[in-house]
Amino acid sequence: MKRARNENGEAQRESAAVRVTRMLTDEIAAGVLKPGERLDEVRVAERLGVSRTPVREAFHQLVAQRILMNSSGRGVRVTEYTREELSQIFEVMYEIESVCAGMAAQRLTFLARSEIVAAQGECMKAAQAGDKIEYMRANEKLHAAIYKATGNKYMQELASEFRRRTGPFRAKKLQTKEDLIESAKSHEELLHNIFSADSQTAAAGMRKHMATSFLQVLEAN
Repeated sequence: MKRARNENGEAQRESAAVRVTRMLTDEIAAGVLKPGERLDEVRVAERLGVSRTPVREAFHQLVAQRILMNSSGRGVRVTEYTREELSQIFEVMYEIESVCAGMAAQRLTFLARSEIVAAQGECMKAAQAGDKIEYMRANEKLHAAIYKATGNKYMQELASEFRRRTGPFRAKKLQTKEDLIESAKSHEELLHNIFSADSQTAAAGMRKHMATSFLQVLEAN
Protein backbone atom coordinates (compact mmCIF):
# COMPACT_ATOMS: atom_id res chain seq x y z
CA MET A 1 0.00 0.00 0.00
CA LYS A 2 2.81 2.37 0.93
CA ARG A 3 4.55 1.72 -2.38
CA ALA A 4 1.28 2.29 -4.27
CA ARG A 5 0.77 5.60 -2.46
CA ASN A 6 4.34 6.64 -3.28
CA GLU A 7 3.90 5.75 -6.96
CA ASN A 8 0.61 7.65 -7.04
CA GLY A 9 2.24 10.69 -5.46
CA GLU A 10 5.12 10.59 -7.93
CA ALA A 11 2.68 10.33 -10.85
CA GLN A 12 0.75 13.36 -9.58
CA ARG A 13 3.95 15.40 -9.17
CA GLU A 14 5.08 14.37 -12.63
CA SER A 15 1.71 15.33 -14.07
CA ALA A 16 1.86 18.74 -12.37
CA ALA A 17 5.43 19.30 -13.59
CA VAL A 18 4.44 18.40 -17.17
CA ARG A 19 1.45 20.76 -16.95
CA VAL A 20 3.57 23.63 -15.61
CA THR A 21 6.22 23.01 -18.26
CA ARG A 22 3.61 23.12 -21.01
CA MET A 23 1.96 26.28 -19.64
CA LEU A 24 5.26 28.14 -19.30
CA THR A 25 6.37 27.01 -22.75
CA ASP A 26 3.11 28.28 -24.25
CA GLU A 27 3.41 31.63 -22.47
CA ILE A 28 7.01 32.06 -23.58
CA ALA A 29 6.25 31.02 -27.17
CA ALA A 30 3.35 33.51 -27.31
CA GLY A 31 5.48 36.33 -25.90
CA VAL A 32 3.43 36.63 -22.69
CA LEU A 33 6.71 36.00 -20.88
CA LYS A 34 9.35 38.03 -22.68
CA PRO A 35 13.07 37.41 -23.31
CA GLY A 36 15.06 38.39 -20.23
CA GLU A 37 12.02 38.34 -17.94
CA ARG A 38 12.81 36.88 -14.51
CA LEU A 39 10.63 34.07 -13.14
CA ASP A 40 10.36 33.48 -9.42
CA GLU A 41 9.56 29.96 -8.22
CA VAL A 42 7.16 31.08 -5.48
CA ARG A 43 5.24 33.54 -7.65
CA VAL A 44 4.88 31.09 -10.54
CA ALA A 45 3.62 28.41 -8.12
CA GLU A 46 1.04 30.80 -6.67
CA ARG A 47 -0.10 32.00 -10.09
CA LEU A 48 -0.52 28.48 -11.47
CA GLY A 49 -2.02 27.06 -8.28
CA VAL A 50 0.60 24.37 -7.68
CA SER A 51 3.31 23.63 -5.13
CA ARG A 52 6.89 24.77 -5.66
CA THR A 53 8.12 21.23 -6.47
CA PRO A 54 6.58 20.91 -9.98
CA VAL A 55 7.61 24.50 -10.74
CA ARG A 56 11.20 23.68 -9.76
CA GLU A 57 11.08 20.57 -11.97
CA ALA A 58 9.66 22.61 -14.87
CA PHE A 59 12.41 25.21 -14.46
CA HIS A 60 15.07 22.48 -14.61
CA GLN A 61 13.49 21.01 -17.74
CA LEU A 62 13.24 24.36 -19.52
CA VAL A 63 16.78 25.36 -18.57
CA ALA A 64 17.99 22.06 -20.06
CA GLN A 65 16.08 22.94 -23.25
CA ARG A 66 17.64 26.45 -23.21
CA ILE A 67 14.23 28.09 -23.12
CA LEU A 68 15.07 29.43 -19.66
CA MET A 69 18.46 30.27 -18.20
CA ASN A 70 19.68 30.52 -14.62
CA SER A 71 19.56 34.05 -13.24
CA SER A 72 22.46 35.66 -11.40
CA GLY A 73 20.17 36.00 -8.39
CA ARG A 74 17.42 33.62 -7.35
CA GLY A 75 15.17 32.01 -9.92
CA VAL A 76 15.54 31.88 -13.68
CA ARG A 77 14.83 34.13 -16.63
CA VAL A 78 13.58 33.68 -20.16
CA THR A 79 16.53 33.19 -22.49
CA GLU A 80 17.47 36.22 -24.56
CA TYR A 81 19.81 36.61 -27.53
CA THR A 82 21.52 39.47 -29.29
CA ARG A 83 20.39 40.21 -32.85
CA GLU A 84 23.58 38.58 -34.11
CA GLU A 85 22.95 35.42 -32.09
CA LEU A 86 19.32 35.35 -33.20
CA SER A 87 20.37 35.74 -36.82
CA GLN A 88 22.81 32.84 -36.51
CA ILE A 89 20.17 30.62 -34.90
CA PHE A 90 17.73 31.46 -37.70
CA GLU A 91 20.41 30.70 -40.29
CA VAL A 92 20.69 27.15 -38.95
CA MET A 93 16.95 26.82 -38.51
CA TYR A 94 16.39 27.94 -42.11
CA GLU A 95 18.45 25.01 -43.40
CA ILE A 96 16.98 22.45 -40.98
CA GLU A 97 13.37 23.40 -41.78
CA SER A 98 14.09 23.18 -45.52
CA VAL A 99 15.56 19.70 -45.18
CA CYS A 100 12.56 18.62 -43.09
CA ALA A 101 10.13 19.84 -45.74
CA GLY A 102 12.00 17.97 -48.48
CA MET A 103 12.14 14.75 -46.48
CA ALA A 104 8.47 15.05 -45.48
CA ALA A 105 7.43 15.47 -49.12
CA GLN A 106 9.26 12.26 -50.08
CA ARG A 107 8.01 10.19 -47.15
CA LEU A 108 4.53 11.57 -46.54
CA THR A 109 2.00 8.99 -45.39
CA PHE A 110 -1.75 9.39 -45.26
CA LEU A 111 -1.59 9.68 -41.45
CA ALA A 112 1.18 12.29 -41.55
CA ARG A 113 -0.76 14.33 -44.09
CA SER A 114 -3.87 14.14 -41.92
CA GLU A 115 -1.94 15.41 -38.88
CA ILE A 116 -0.51 18.33 -40.86
CA VAL A 117 -3.93 19.27 -42.26
CA ALA A 118 -5.51 19.05 -38.79
CA ALA A 119 -2.81 21.30 -37.29
CA GLN A 120 -3.31 23.86 -40.06
CA GLY A 121 -7.04 23.80 -39.31
CA GLU A 122 -6.25 24.62 -35.68
CA CYS A 123 -4.00 27.47 -36.83
CA MET A 124 -6.79 29.01 -38.91
CA LYS A 125 -9.34 28.61 -36.12
CA ALA A 126 -7.07 30.26 -33.54
CA ALA A 127 -6.12 33.04 -35.95
CA GLN A 128 -9.74 33.86 -36.75
CA ALA A 129 -10.46 33.95 -33.01
CA GLY A 130 -7.51 36.28 -32.45
CA ASP A 131 -6.11 33.90 -29.83
CA LYS A 132 -2.35 34.40 -29.94
CA ILE A 133 -1.43 31.75 -27.36
CA GLU A 134 -3.59 29.12 -29.06
CA TYR A 135 -2.25 30.15 -32.45
CA MET A 136 1.37 29.76 -31.34
CA ARG A 137 0.52 26.35 -29.87
CA ALA A 138 -1.16 25.26 -33.13
CA ASN A 139 1.72 26.65 -35.19
CA GLU A 140 4.21 24.63 -33.16
CA LYS A 141 1.99 21.59 -33.66
CA LEU A 142 1.98 22.16 -37.42
CA HIS A 143 5.75 22.32 -37.69
CA ALA A 144 6.09 19.36 -35.31
CA ALA A 145 3.83 17.36 -37.65
CA ILE A 146 6.10 18.26 -40.58
CA TYR A 147 9.16 17.17 -38.59
CA LYS A 148 7.43 13.92 -37.68
CA ALA A 149 6.61 13.31 -41.34
CA THR A 150 10.34 13.05 -42.09
CA GLY A 151 10.32 9.67 -40.37
CA ASN A 152 13.64 10.57 -38.73
CA LYS A 153 13.50 11.01 -34.94
CA TYR A 154 16.91 12.70 -34.80
CA MET A 155 15.83 15.33 -37.30
CA GLN A 156 12.64 15.79 -35.27
CA GLU A 157 14.62 16.41 -32.09
CA LEU A 158 17.05 18.82 -33.73
CA ALA A 159 14.37 20.87 -35.47
CA SER A 160 12.18 20.97 -32.37
CA GLU A 161 15.03 22.21 -30.18
CA PHE A 162 15.73 25.21 -32.40
CA ARG A 163 12.04 25.99 -32.76
CA ARG A 164 11.51 26.03 -28.98
CA ARG A 165 14.42 28.41 -28.50
CA THR A 166 13.02 31.00 -30.94
CA GLY A 167 9.39 30.99 -29.77
CA PRO A 168 9.30 34.31 -27.89
CA PHE A 169 11.14 36.09 -30.70
CA ARG A 170 8.80 34.78 -33.38
CA ALA A 171 5.82 35.84 -31.27
CA LYS A 172 6.79 39.50 -31.49
CA LYS A 173 5.85 39.71 -35.17
CA LEU A 174 2.27 38.66 -34.37
CA GLN A 175 0.63 41.62 -32.68
CA THR A 176 -2.87 41.71 -34.17
CA LYS A 177 -5.60 39.36 -35.30
CA GLU A 178 -4.77 40.33 -38.89
CA ASP A 179 -1.14 39.26 -38.29
CA LEU A 180 -2.34 35.86 -37.09
CA ILE A 181 -4.62 35.36 -40.09
CA GLU A 182 -1.88 36.40 -42.52
CA SER A 183 0.53 34.00 -40.86
CA ALA A 184 -1.97 31.13 -41.02
CA LYS A 185 -2.72 31.81 -44.69
CA SER A 186 1.00 31.78 -45.50
CA HIS A 187 1.00 28.08 -44.58
CA GLU A 188 -1.31 27.18 -47.47
CA GLU A 189 1.31 27.52 -50.22
CA LEU A 190 3.87 25.81 -48.00
CA LEU A 191 1.64 22.77 -47.44
CA HIS A 192 0.72 22.64 -51.13
CA ASN A 193 4.44 22.33 -51.91
CA ILE A 194 4.97 19.60 -49.31
CA PHE A 195 1.94 17.66 -50.56
CA SER A 196 3.35 17.81 -54.11
CA ALA A 197 5.64 14.87 -53.19
CA ASP A 198 8.50 16.74 -54.87
CA SER A 199 11.31 17.23 -52.36
CA GLN A 200 12.93 20.13 -54.21
CA THR A 201 9.65 22.00 -54.52
CA ALA A 202 8.91 21.43 -50.84
CA ALA A 203 12.38 22.53 -49.71
CA ALA A 204 12.24 25.65 -51.88
CA GLY A 205 8.78 26.47 -50.53
CA MET A 206 9.98 26.15 -46.95
CA ARG A 207 13.02 28.35 -47.68
CA LYS A 208 10.70 31.05 -49.03
CA HIS A 209 8.37 30.71 -46.04
CA MET A 210 11.15 30.80 -43.45
CA ALA A 211 13.05 33.66 -45.13
CA THR A 212 9.93 35.85 -44.99
CA SER A 213 9.26 34.83 -41.41
CA PHE A 214 12.81 35.43 -40.24
CA LEU A 215 12.99 38.89 -41.78
CA GLN A 216 9.78 39.82 -39.97
CA VAL A 217 11.18 38.46 -36.70
CA LEU A 218 14.45 40.36 -36.99
CA GLU A 219 12.54 43.58 -37.76
CA ALA A 220 10.32 43.03 -34.71
CA ASN A 221 13.31 42.39 -32.45
